[in-house]
Amino acid sequence: MFLWISGFLKGDEAGDFLKFEHTVRPENESAVMDAFGWKSLDEAADGETHLTDEQTRKIAAVLNQQLPTELELFIGVRE
Repeated sequence: MFLWISGFLKGDEAGDFLKFEHTVRPENESAVMDAFGWKSLDEAADGETHLTDEQTRKIAAVLNQQLPTELELFIGVRE
C-alpha cells in the first residue's frame, strides 16, 4: 500500500479528468500522514480525502515539491 495524491480541475463535477498524480515515497509517508493524524496507512479513510489548503502546504513542505494550487487535490491509499 502507498499514499497517492491526485488533482482534478476545480469545479469539475464529473471529476473524471485527472490533471495531477503523485506517489508519496515511503520515506515521506510518516510525515505526510502526520498532517491527518494518521498513525498508519490502515488508518487512512476509505477512498480519497480532499486536501485543505493548510494540508497541501504541509505536504508540499514535506515532499519539498510544489503542489498545484489551481487543482482540487485528494490523497488516498492505493495497493
